[in-house]
Amino acid sequence: MAVRFSDGGGESLAPVVPLFPRAVRPSGEEPGRPGSGSTAWHEEEGDPDAHAAPVTPAWPAWNAVSDEETPVPAAERIDAAEQLLLKRLRGRQLSVEEARSLLTERELDADEAEGIVGDFERRGYLDDARLADQLVHGALSRKAQGARAIAQALTARGISREVVDAVMADLPDDEAERALEFARQKVRAMRSLERDAALRRLHGQLARRGFGGPVAMTAARTALDEAGIGASGPRFR
Repeated sequence: MAVRFSDGGGESLAPVVPLFPRAVRPSGEEPGRPGSGSTAWHEEEGDPDAHAAPVTPAWPAWNAVSDEETPVPAAERIDAAEQLLLKRLRGRQLSVEEARSLLTERELDADEAEGIVGDFERRGYLDDARLADQLVHGALSRKAQGARAIAQALTARGISREVVDAVMADLPDDEAERALEFARQKVRAMRSLERDAALRRLHGQLARRGFGGPVAMTAARTALDEAGIGASGPRFR
């Protein structure tokens, strides 16, 4: 497009500079095909894509970072669980049920945990009958416990009912003697009490040690009688 103007001597045309200059096509290139340079050119003036921002290519899917952790091989999980169980057994004898509960915390499936438990039983590392005998021996020799308390302690350790029944059947028939021995030890601290108060307290202590009702009451009365509490005065031996 040109604009006519007059300078008094005639009309002439002034050149018009386009607002969006046409891109110069490099010599020898075909229309519609960009050259090898870094700047792309367009056929028509005012092409809306002429000044578009470059598009950043997306990363390929294989380059994405996964948040999932690599699973630990089964052999490594089993070996770590065995080492942990051995470490616990060095400090304290465990029942089969206690060992099984420990292994469930190591992300093992049921078959893997049972395989370890079975292996430890075959090797003698886990033995509920042997553990029950140890607990009973300690209860009788050091803790002065009655049959009821002993049975509850074995059950609390996860020992099966069959093993508990077998061990309890072999207990010596001396519960009355053990109850009286315990009562004689405790009655010395009750010299200042009335007989009824001393009887209630002593009977409660015997019951908490697992001695049955009749056995506990007989032992408490006998110990109080021997100490002379409630009669003519205390007669400590």
